[in-house]
Amino acid sequence: MSRVTILSTPLDPSHLLAAFPRNADDTGAVASFCGYVRGQGISALALEHYPGMTEASIERTIDSAARRWPLQHAQVVHRVGELLPGDPIVWVGVASSHRSAAFSACEFIMDYLKVSAPLWKRERDMAGQWHWVEARDRDRQRARRWGVSERQP
Repeated sequence: MSRVTILSTPLDPSHLLAAFPRNADDTGAVASFCGYVRGQGISALALEHYPGMTEASIERTIDSAARRWPLQHAQVVHRVGELLPGDPIVWVGVASSHRSAAFSACEFIMDYLKVSAPLWKRERDMAGQWHWVEARDRDRQRARRWGVSERQP
């Protein structure tokens, strides 16, 4: 099973969680996160990526999380292409012996994805005009608390 998957087709969070690897002997916690496209003032969100570069960057982030916390498995599934409000856009799953590590690693990975993953976003407003989207200051602040630069986990 790949740790990073970029999809141009819909993702199914319940299927991803059900299929997520865990070991009955020592997995004490699985933390997962699913992000959805918000429809506040937009009619669509489009994501672009550079194949190979995006996956490698997210893989490095997972490796960084595994150096910080005792992880058994971590997985990121991210959508690209045009999405509509309410569509799932990203799913992150993390398994560990303890919930604290699973929660922290999941949040660390998601904070990185919000500000530094090589994914380019455009929103289509209600008038049909497309606009590029930059990371929000509050997302940058959350990512800085982990002591990493914006482009390197």
